[in-house]
Amino acid sequence: MIATENNATTAAKSRPASEPVQAGKKPPTQRATTPAPGKPAATSRPPSAKPSQKPKPSTPVTPSTPPVTTAAPTIPVVDQAAAGPAVAGPCKGKVIEPGDDAADVIADGAAGTTYCFAAGLHRIGTTIRPKAGQVLASSARAVLTGSVPLTGFTRDGDRWVVRGVLPAAYGKSGQCEDNVANICHLREQVFLDGAHLTRVASAGAVAPGNFYADYAANAVYIGSNPAGRSVEMSKTKTAIESGATGVVVRGLTVEHFASAPQSGALVSGPGWQVTANDVRWNHAVGVMLVKANKARIEKNLIHHNGQLGLGQYSSAAATVTRNVISENNTDGFWVADWESGGIKSTRSSGTVSGNLIKANRGVGIWADVADDGRVISGNTISGNLADGIRFEISRNGVISGNVITGNGHGTGRGSGKTLWDGGGININTSSNVEVRDNRLTGNVNGIAIQSRTRGAGPWGAYLLRDVTVTGNTVTMTGAQATGTVQNKAAPLPAGEVTFSDNDYLVDALGTKHFANLGAKLSALAWQSAGLDASSTFSLN
Repeated sequence: MIATENNATTAAKSRPASEPVQAGKKPPTQRATTPAPGKPAATSRPPSAKPSQKPKPSTPVTPSTPPVTTAAPTIPVVDQAAAGPAVAGPCKGKVIEPGDDAADVIADGAAGTTYCFAAGLHRIGTTIRPKAGQVLASSARAVLTGSVPLTGFTRDGDRWVVRGVLPAAYGKSGQCEDNVANICHLREQVFLDGAHLTRVASAGAVAPGNFYADYAANAVYIGSNPAGRSVEMSKTKTAIESGATGVVVRGLTVEHFASAPQSGALVSGPGWQVTANDVRWNHAVGVMLVKANKARIEKNLIHHNGQLGLGQYSSAAATVTRNVISENNTDGFWVADWESGGIKSTRSSGTVSGNLIKANRGVGIWADVADDGRVISGNTISGNLADGIRFEISRNGVISGNVITGNGHGTGRGSGKTLWDGGGININTSSNVEVRDNRLTGNVNGIAIQSRTRGAGPWGAYLLRDVTVTGNTVTMTGAQATGTVQNKAAPLPAGEVTFSDNDYLVDALGTKHFANLGAKLSALAWQSAGLDASSTFSLN
């Protein structure tokens, strides 16, 4: 369902040969004057309305005093210690012990019942399907696991093998970073003394720290001696899922579920509150919202999941706030352009605010395929291998007050350094988007705005229209850039993208840190083209 849309709409992030840059007209030549040391030159600040004709040259760009920093987000960003089971609070209700069949106990209970999971390891062999208003909680750091112990290994040369533990072979889905071995879709994970082993593509490649699953022979090989050690393999697909309304999931650790690509270990329904959980080391998506209108996802630790931390599909007015979403995509999904990393939403709306989103192997936050009314505000987004924020073929978005640092430096398949490849913020063929009051530093590029040929969605053709970029502080060095690019089949009308009242910190004013429809420009030429006439440009 989602895979069809994603494969059709995200495959063109990196510029193909059919998308040449169409350069804008050369701006008027101006000579910047150099002020006396320590004395800034005045910068003109005309109105920032969209121009209806070719603008007049603005005041020449000269170094200014350092700009005032953007105001701090109104929603505080959570830190590691303020999320997860440690902040879950008490639980009073029917106790579920580790040896109980939790799915059966909850299925037999009435709507609105509170269940308290006792301390210990709860093996979940069947998906728990809560009823309306039920509470599934723990004040004792209960662990729900979808894995089973592997025993009975025998030595096979310099590796060890156990047989009869795998499911029947199943089909491929998703796209992998390594599209030759193409094994990221395989769902089982193996853990040795709790450490995640890396899957390899053949028995001959097995070495310490990895494993191979041979479905034809129904055999699992590992490269370390398992004697006296714990070996576990994920097996159950999903921990908790139902369409019931108003369910609360709080204080649980959810790990080792063999979820299929684009499927979640914990799947929220409408009006759910998913709070203070630790969702980790599941094969695909940690927390998934499916038709989960008005769900609230708050103060969770969502990390080290195989594909994506959090996904949202066809869910209106959901709130994702004060979570730590980190180090997801452990199982090798395509970093640059296939639903891997921190958060991805499609055909949805709502607010993503106050989250710490860091070190994910993919995009930090990605709104894609007909998101409508997405607000991304007050987040700290750092060290993700693709864009910090990507807003793609969607509309009515607000991206404000975020701190975005060190994103987009992946070097794998499809990664790149141009504005076609993205930046700290990437607006791709979307409409009515505000990008304001963000702070961007050290990203592959600053703000990338792309006009592409992307087909049509529920409101007609996807077009780049009515984008405003204002009040942002953008630091750029080297080849980093901010600006617009377009392909020939998607020409951008004048005035549809406006830049105003931004503060740029650059390593040299003569460096071409800006692009107008693909034409690379210095700060002076950028302003001469009528862009950022009311903004300041400073030496970093």
